[in-house]
Amino acid sequence: MSEQPIFLVHLTDTHVKAPGAKGFLNLDTSARVRSVFAHVQTLGIRPICFIVSGDLTHEGDSDDYRHLRTLLDEESSRFNIPVFVALGNHDHRGPFREGYLGETPEETAYYFETTIEGLRLIVLDTEISSEGEKVEGRLDADQLAWLKSVLAVPAERGTILVLHHPALPNAFRLLDDHLLTNPDDLAEAIRGTDVIGLLSGHIHFNSIGSFHGLPCASSAGVAFNLDPTLPDTMRFLDIIGFNLVMVRDGKMIVQPVILPGEHREIFRWQIGQSLQAAAVQSETLPEEM
Repeated sequence: MSEQPIFLVHLTDTHVKAPGAKGFLNLDTSARVRSVFAHVQTLGIRPICFIVSGDLTHEGDSDDYRHLRTLLDEESSRFNIPVFVALGNHDHRGPFREGYLGETPEETAYYFETTIEGLRLIVLDTEISSEGEKVEGRLDADQLAWLKSVLAVPAERGTILVLHHPALPNAFRLLDDHLLTNPDDLAEAIRGTDVIGLLSGHIHFNSIGSFHGLPCASSAGVAFNLDPTLPDTMRFLDIIGFNLVMVRDGKMIVQPVILPGEHREIFRWQIGQSLQAAAVQSETLPEEM
């Protein structure tokens, strides 16, 4: 007999800033987060949790994280379910621990496991190497060893991994340097375990593939999205998206969701073009991505 499905909502790349700060590309990212929660309320399902897979804030200071915590607490209170977060390349561990967690601002990697309704979520930190240096998209040896030890005991409904950097390449070759740099180490750590899928972000568009036989899904961003179809151009789009994730009978199924809107182009930068020239063309100047 087939078991009842459970659902979770996967958001990513919210790039929130504290009130009063100028938003990236002049976007009100806090309002965009609220629009996702409002949209989920209209769906005919009840999720068990929300998960945000990194780039929680744009600047990563303590005030940003305090604001984000208030924002997520307010929005999730309508559902009475938890919100779990991962860290990305725009995030900073000390200010996150101080502003979001209310802890001592230590620069230690942030990863954990939690189980909800029999489904285990393992949130990984892909920014710290074994030497303590910030590395683009890497899982250090200590974290991989911890992951193996946790996965040694299976969960009732399996395990989903959450990490900021995708483990798989995607259609946009300009973002080849935005991937997990040691996917083989991750594959070895989860081989033969109860992992049923991987969720990630960072690339700001939907990309779904198979990672050693497991579904691997990067979500569209909340703050903005990128057009992956132009080989030499970064085209920023006013698009808000998330993933609706279903778990049933030991399988992870992902439904990408794009919110209604104008979906206009908000910035375009061609390789070889100066940012100043792109700003004139698009009538705006982005901050560092």
